[in-house]
Amino acid sequence: MAIPERFSNLPDYAFPRLRALLSGIEPGLRADQAPMVLTIGEPRHAMPDFVARVMNAHIGEFAKYPSNEGTPGLLAAIGHWLRERYSIEAGPERIMALNGTREGLFNAALALCPETKAGKRPAILVPNPFYQVYAVAAAAVQAEPVFVPALPETGNLPDYAGLPADLLDRVTIAYLCSPANPQGAVASRDYLQTLLRLAEAHDLLIFADECYSEIWRDAPPPGALAVAEQMGLADRVVAFNSLSKRSNLPGLRSGFAAGSAEHIGQMRRLRSYAGAPLSLPAQAVSEAAWRDEAHVAASRALYQAKYRIADRVLGDVPGYRPPQGGFFLWLPVADGEQAAMTLWRRAGIQVLPGAYLSREVDGENPGRGFIRVALVATPEETQTALTRLREVLYDDDHD
Repeated sequence: MAIPERFSNLPDYAFPRLRALLSGIEPGLRADQAPMVLTIGEPRHAMPDFVARVMNAHIGEFAKYPSNEGTPGLLAAIGHWLRERYSIEAGPERIMALNGTREGLFNAALALCPETKAGKRPAILVPNPFYQVYAVAAAAVQAEPVFVPALPETGNLPDYAGLPADLLDRVTIAYLCSPANPQGAVASRDYLQTLLRLAEAHDLLIFADECYSEIWRDAPPPGALAVAEQMGLADRVVAFNSLSKRSNLPGLRSGFAAGSAEHIGQMRRLRSYAGAPLSLPAQAVSEAAWRDEAHVAASRALYQAKYRIADRVLGDVPGYRPPQGGFFLWLPVADGEQAAMTLWRRAGIQVLPGAYLSREVDGENPGRGFIRVALVATPEETQTALTRLREVLYDDDHD
């Protein structure tokens, strides 16, 4: 049986492409050195110290089927966090626990994207570069993915408002990541207000991917759902967040979606047939994590220290833009693939070519001239790696 074309035409995922690119290249390391892998966005800060205790207290609940939408305690904890963080009053009917935000960002499109809009094929807006699940979700619902460049000249955020009106009339969903992966740009309140007015004028939904919201430089980023509530447009947003980055728990696979009761209800209905709820012990750990801010502040302070290291080491590199949130550097280079190979061959440092996070549109790939560097190592390791990266890519003549 033939594989559906909408999936067979997808490019290989970024990390298999990187392995193929570096295959056969010996890393430039001394005998006492280990490779420095700065590719994947996997937090390496300490987990909260209560995780093992809470998990152990609920270990017997692995023998029970878990709550599909989230236990009352977990939903209440998320609701409390939304109130404290964003001043949002969201009851449990407006919140749904997720098996990681990737599940939610995909399944929300299945649940909420209509088959047609105004009698035409629907379109889904995707920032370019982007988290790759956005494009797979568009393919799954057979919508037209519209890749909108997020470039330095647009503040590294997509200019959705600049799209033609006839295209916007077909749009059902606009994905937005703030703080942005990979560029670290933060959508301001003004940007979100403009996007929300666009959503209301053209009858579309905003899927706000905010999983990096608690890692920021100077001030907490505004939330799309909070801004929407203030404008009376809460039914235009479904917001997604998780414990992966906030609490250094990527293996827990725990997140949530929040929006209108109608939209969350549709997502819950789909999930009751085809979802994968969190185990009850994982939900108990999640509840404890959403109620604790001390570990979040401690982790954020480490990232802010690494921002300062990056600024010192790379601040005078032409085109360097200090990230305002998240934990990636988006560094300008002549060619991302060549830079990745050079760093691996000369310094044993792995980074991700920006083109692997972007799609080519009209012959242009907005990520080609960049590399993504994950600031997930210790501050000391970060200092060493960035200093060597600068020497290899920006200070030396290299092939």
